[in-house]
Amino acid sequence: MGEALRAQSRGSRIRARLLRGVAVSVFLGAAGVSLPIFGQARAQGYSFSTVTVEGNQNVDAATIVKLTGIGRGESISAGQLNDAYQGLQKSGLFEEIAIEPQGARLVIRVKEYPIVNAINFEGNARMKDEVLAGVIQSKARRVYSPALAEADAASIAEGYREQGRLAATVTPKIIRRTANSVDLVFEITEGKTVEIERLSFVGNRAFTDRRLRQVLETKQAGLLRTFIKRDTLRPEQLELDKQLLRDFYLSRGYIDAQILDAAAEVARERDGVFVTFTMQEGQQFRFGTISAVSEIEGLDAAEFEAALRVSSGGVYSPAVIENNIARLENLALRKGLNFVSVEPVITRNERDRLLDVAFTLKRGPRVFVERIDIEGNTTTLDQVVRRQFRTVEGDPFNPREVRQSAERIRALGYFADAKVNSEPGGAPDQVVVNVDVEEQPTGSLSFGASYGVASGVGFNIGLQETNFLGRGQTVGFSVSTGSDSTDSSITFIEPAFLGRDLRFKFNAFYRVTDNDNATYDTRSIGIIPAIEFPISENGRLETRIFAKESKLSDLYAGRIDDPDTTDVDEFDLGTSPIIVRDADRGGLLTTGVGMTYSYDTRLTGLNPNGGVLLRFGVDYGGLGGDLDTVTATALALAETRVWNEEVAIRAIFEGGAIHMLDDENSRITDRFFGGSKIRGFEPAGIGPRDLASDDALGGNMFAVARFEADFPIGLPEEYGIKGGVFADFGSVWSLNDVAGWNGVTVDDGFHLRSAVGFSVFWDTPIGPLRFNFSKALAKQDYDKEQNFDLTISTKF
Repeated sequence: MGEALRAQSRGSRIRARLLRGVAVSVFLGAAGVSLPIFGQARAQGYSFSTVTVEGNQNVDAATIVKLTGIGRGESISAGQLNDAYQGLQKSGLFEEIAIEPQGARLVIRVKEYPIVNAINFEGNARMKDEVLAGVIQSKARRVYSPALAEADAASIAEGYREQGRLAATVTPKIIRRTANSVDLVFEITEGKTVEIERLSFVGNRAFTDRRLRQVLETKQAGLLRTFIKRDTLRPEQLELDKQLLRDFYLSRGYIDAQILDAAAEVARERDGVFVTFTMQEGQQFRFGTISAVSEIEGLDAAEFEAALRVSSGGVYSPAVIENNIARLENLALRKGLNFVSVEPVITRNERDRLLDVAFTLKRGPRVFVERIDIEGNTTTLDQVVRRQFRTVEGDPFNPREVRQSAERIRALGYFADAKVNSEPGGAPDQVVVNVDVEEQPTGSLSFGASYGVASGVGFNIGLQETNFLGRGQTVGFSVSTGSDSTDSSITFIEPAFLGRDLRFKFNAFYRVTDNDNATYDTRSIGIIPAIEFPISENGRLETRIFAKESKLSDLYAGRIDDPDTTDVDEFDLGTSPIIVRDADRGGLLTTGVGMTYSYDTRLTGLNPNGGVLLRFGVDYGGLGGDLDTVTATALALAETRVWNEEVAIRAIFEGGAIHMLDDENSRITDRFFGGSKIRGFEPAGIGPRDLASDDALGGNMFAVARFEADFPIGLPEEYGIKGGVFADFGSVWSLNDVAGWNGVTVDDGFHLRSAVGFSVFWDTPIGPLRFNFSKALAKQDYDKEQNFDLTISTKF
């Protein structure tokens, strides 16, 4: 009985070994490895003296053996054979693989993937073949890879999704050719553009959806959705929109505002996307007590506190804090105090919703700038980037100044991206500032069209390079035409003249008009070199010299040539005698100097709802030319937003005066006209006029006040249509020469004109349209009204 049990046990062990052999063989067979089942089931490993490769045409045998990782004469296991198979499969070179041990010989049979003969795209209309070819990784004359073809199909579909075609499908297919080659074809179904049908907000109370949509870079689909490209969903753009919303709220005192989510939901029919921003606004805070505190021994904070430009009660804004920190740090530098840092200590008053700010002066670490390294600028010179820094090698390191320098570099417009960071230098007290930029095209060629009821249809062409030869210089040339005028100009700007914060500008112009709308032609030519520089935080001064020549020609003579006739009612008198006398003086050269001071707070961003612009200029023309004259102009503008920033209102005051020296008379080419200064009248519709010839003469003085507002009119904002109202008041007056026909005096007195009206603004892909409907309230009988005006100006 014992022998029987032992025999049964031996039989069980044999059967078990056979089953394990079968299992291993099945496993290897599933992996593509062919092995004799029973013979090798008892073996624990393999050793091959010969490795034979069969079926390869383009890939040499040595490469295939190397991919398996099997060395001749090595002892390997069944698992290592499976690893060899996986190595060949991962190479992506073979369509079929078989590994078969045959005693001391290992046979590797492969069927290579074909070579791609050509790549074609079918069904694409919105994206050209050249664009699609740049998206894919598959290339002609290379081995076909199904995995790579699938990845290329996904990349093409992603390109369509960025254009809003979420339903686009791409299917890669192959067409077998001779000599083991294929044509790879991507069959594309583009589908319709899926646009953003609605941008909505959850949690906003202080600002309406309409106002918040104006902040976003993403836009809703509008009437002209075929032309507008910002109304398709781009997931990466939603992150930018979240940051824009966050900055919007912070700049208006909502320090606890959070943009919790930006969710996009595709409609069931996949014909639209609905984007919802979820936010938490919090409460608006204002500035409370403002002070300066010194933690540096011997440093009195009183002078620094006097330099602060922030008032209690104003809406809190991070820009105001940053601006005042910069002011205090600059003051410390002027006093010779290095390594002084300013840290704002903010105390919240929850009950009154106030923020007390103490600008604390501290002694910062003694760290110096070892060097500034600039990379990525293949065209732009290093000095163009370097001069955006207020510090140089060896100066104390100021992290805030480095951040501001980065902003200035980005603001140049020369780079698609600019990154500025610092890292430890060669010593503990030194840092290296790294600047990494990515250049972008800076030249532009523009063709455009313009239209005005008075000026008619015009065309313009412009060529401009803002980074000429990588020096940061601007060179431009433009020509524009109207129904009765041609204007051409050349511009050159050097933003860092003599290596300093001096902007050198040179402008040359040539203008001609014909007599379609006047009884004379004009020609003007001139050059104006100028230097502009800052004189305060928001103020700039421009000084210039100029040389200009103007000439009148082709005067309309009319039907009589005697200006002394007394019977003028029955005749066409031609050009006014005042203009005739101007023309008789020939071409006159005016040379002189001038200056313009401007103060603009709209650029600082300290008041996100508006700002002011003040500008005053004076030109003295009496340095060797034919005329001695002084011309002064002034402009004051204030604008703000009210009613939860839904309505923008502005007031503009403008005036000018010409004073002739040495008892000379001003010329019509130098005098002021109403132009667009007062709406409701033609460009030369107001001011002194020769009533006998009906010639507008212009005036030596003008003054206007314009008040206007624009606001939504209830239409969906994606239509880009807004309304506006305006009221204009002013006049043009004063002449040196008032003797008209037969000595009749021309009325050049001050007569107040006024007009009111409403406007319709429409932002279209072909340019901003403005429709003005106006009514003159106060006017003279000889004024020329214009109750409707349409203006359009665009570049394409």
